[in-house]
Amino acid sequence: MSDTRIHNPGGSFLIDTPETGAVYTPEDFTEEHRMIAATAKQFIEREVDPYHEEIEKQDFDRVVALLRQAGELGLLAHSIPEAYGGLGLDKASKGLVGETIGRTSGYGVAHSNHTCIATLPITYFGTKAQKEKYLPKLASGEYLGAYCLTEPSSGSDALSARTTARLNAEGTHYILNGTKLYITNAVFSDTFIVYAKVDGDKFSAFIVEKDFPGLSLGPEENKMGIKGSSTRPVILEECLVPVENLLGEVGRGHLIALNVLNLGRFNLGSACMGAAKYALQLAVAYTNERRQFGTLIAEFAASKEKIAKMAARIYAAESLQYRTAGLLEDALGDLYDSTDYALVAKRMAEYALECAVCKVYGSETLDQVADEALQLHGGYGFIKEYKVEQIYRDSRINRIFEGTNEINRLLISGQFFKKGMTGQLPLKEAVEKALTELQTARAMAEGPLAREKEAVASIRRVLLALAGLVQQTVGQRLETEQETAMKFAEIAIHLYAAESAVLRTDKAVAQNGAEQETMKTMLTASCIDDVILEVEMLARKLIAGVAEGSLRNEYTALVCKELQPYTAEGAIRRNRSIADRINQAQQYIC
Repeated sequence: MSDTRIHNPGGSFLIDTPETGAVYTPEDFTEEHRMIAATAKQFIEREVDPYHEEIEKQDFDRVVALLRQAGELGLLAHSIPEAYGGLGLDKASKGLVGETIGRTSGYGVAHSNHTCIATLPITYFGTKAQKEKYLPKLASGEYLGAYCLTEPSSGSDALSARTTARLNAEGTHYILNGTKLYITNAVFSDTFIVYAKVDGDKFSAFIVEKDFPGLSLGPEENKMGIKGSSTRPVILEECLVPVENLLGEVGRGHLIALNVLNLGRFNLGSACMGAAKYALQLAVAYTNERRQFGTLIAEFAASKEKIAKMAARIYAAESLQYRTAGLLEDALGDLYDSTDYALVAKRMAEYALECAVCKVYGSETLDQVADEALQLHGGYGFIKEYKVEQIYRDSRINRIFEGTNEINRLLISGQFFKKGMTGQLPLKEAVEKALTELQTARAMAEGPLAREKEAVASIRRVLLALAGLVQQTVGQRLETEQETAMKFAEIAIHLYAAESAVLRTDKAVAQNGAEQETMKTMLTASCIDDVILEVEMLARKLIAGVAEGSLRNEYTALVCKELQPYTAEGAIRRNRSIADRINQAQQYIC
């Protein structure tokens, strides 16, 4: 049975483009959105920033005090229903809070972990009694939470966990045994969402409290970064968990674990994008103060190109994040009080592909921006006195968190081809249409964003043609042909990012006129410049990996012919103009 609430099925952006007006963008924020963002910003600047050094030195008492202050302000409650002490806000609000706290590194990790994967399993899959008991305390910060999935022998392959649970003879408690690894917030958490196999094979979820007999913690991990968040092993030795603390059904824990991680990936993308904005701000501040050869570093052409490319990448990340927020709200906005857990799981899974893109693109945006921001600081960027040094260290974990970026790329390809094979997406028809269009001469469109819109359409044609080629040459072996799957996913990621930027700018131009949206137009054009070159390179590598002889030559020629018309003109002038505006504003603007 089709789900009438889902208007754009997950992954449908790979098949066709949506109507511009149907895409959610930051320009759609309401006054309520702006208020929650302002509250979060004020909290970070007034309460968190002054304790930066203490947090970095692992003063976890301070972190806990700040989390409780955040709870008093409602910043822990955005994704908890009003009926259980929360605010019941939408996914754009969740994204805004995540973006704002993202720049605080260790504190932000603790905050996001608590509000997302440590709380949402109860929000969406808890019984009424469980919600009444735990959610008000998690919303206020009286209770702080952790999420326990990873084990010493199972990281990416989470469902191969060895932690066991068995029902005691009296039928009153489950007895858990095992070790969970790298658990964020471990040292100060009151609740732990723990996954274990009932009778050794039924993967299930439990709410475990810190004082339950048999739960203990290992030593604090000596991490490279995010030192302000606690990371410890959680050890379960004959741990007694009341039967009423089973979360969901026995043997159905995978529906909670994997689907909640989808929202975790979306959340991580928001935090990374917010941190990238902050890194750009630091770079701009430094380069507008420091002189070399009698000239401000900000005035050098090479510096301007870096600033422009950083800003364009952030613009794409911001656009795809809030586009995804709109999709998630459409899917989940009416389910806060639902007890139909199968429907909840189905809706959470709908946009798994898009959430994976948020995680990969956001984390790699932050890595790129942090790297360039440090480079613009020169030797000072390598000194701990300058905040960009910490941003650089702290950014690295995000490509590992919530499933490595490699795993997420494989998920993107796997989900897409699975949806195509099961008929959830009309893949066969789309491939045939794309191949026909690739071999047909077409006139270039005219008007605002014409090049950018046509470029996105061409990238989609290339992607779909490659999908047909992969099915023809690799077929059912895609799961083991990881090199091919990851290149395909990378093109899909670039498509989602580029299209999100174009749709956002097109919508803004339609509402406000091209003259008022010059910055968005330039950022979008700069984004397209880089994406076109990346996609051509990836496509040619993919083709060379799966095809030989005339078949390889045929597809390579199609790709090159299709993408060649979008070579940029005036890119240097445009990037300098972007940088000039960023330098004048002293922060990311669009």
